[in-house]
Amino acid sequence: MNAIPQPSSRMHPDEWKARVQLAACYRVFVLLGWTEMIYNHITVRLPDSVTGGDKQFLINPFGLHYSEVTASNLLKIDVRGNKLDANPWPVNPAGFTIHGTIHDHVPGAHCVMHTHTTAGIAVACTQGGLAQNNFYSAQLHDMVAYHDFEGITVHAEEAPRLLASMGNKPLLILRNHGLLSHAATLPLAFVQLWTLQRACEIQLAQAALGPCIPVPEAVAHKTTVDSLQFDASFGAGQDVFDALVRQVDRLDDSYKK
Repeated sequence: MNAIPQPSSRMHPDEWKARVQLAACYRVFVLLGWTEMIYNHITVRLPDSVTGGDKQFLINPFGLHYSEVTASNLLKIDVRGNKLDANPWPVNPAGFTIHGTIHDHVPGAHCVMHTHTTAGIAVACTQGGLAQNNFYSAQLHDMVAYHDFEGITVHAEEAPRLLASMGNKPLLILRNHGLLSHAATLPLAFVQLWTLQRACEIQLAQAALGPCIPVPEAVAHKTTVDSLQFDASFGAGQDVFDALVRQVDRLDDSYKK
């Protein structure tokens, strides 16, 4: 990635770095077609070096398409979704209910991503959920949890039930709703979500062809272990994310502003 411009000497360099990475991720979602008009969110917790230990987060301004998100127009908010800066754009309360719950209560949930892709929602609507029948779902053995649909996520009382549903799993299928990933880094959250998305796409295509060939439990377990070891050797998603950011940069690097 090219040198990152910094708009203000008053901003901590670690905050600006987080802003540029998150803004780049929004553009990567555009590149992949993972957008839903002005809805859905990718959120990142700012490091303690910036906040002094307070829980502060970056989120997209509600009303902007992902293609319009930049490092400087990202909103800074607290765990309840209250704005902490003079940014004129509003926060979508439905967006941060889920994200805030996970950021606040799951250790290591630095980044949370949520999508409404066609394949993701289609699988979320099936009784059986994710099928263990393809190369990608076999890499997610015992990594996916499920949470039943309770309506639009604006009610705080849903939070304990969502956390209980998720347990210690890094991926969550919100039934009838969509997909969610969280991780200690943005690239890791991304590569997890990408794998789940691909598994859903393959499942959606395979369902039209008749009976599938299931992957045995032992094989799926081995595949997941091997996949995690391989991925850890290449930056836990950093290499994949960087490659996609380079594609974004060749098309439009305005997210860096």
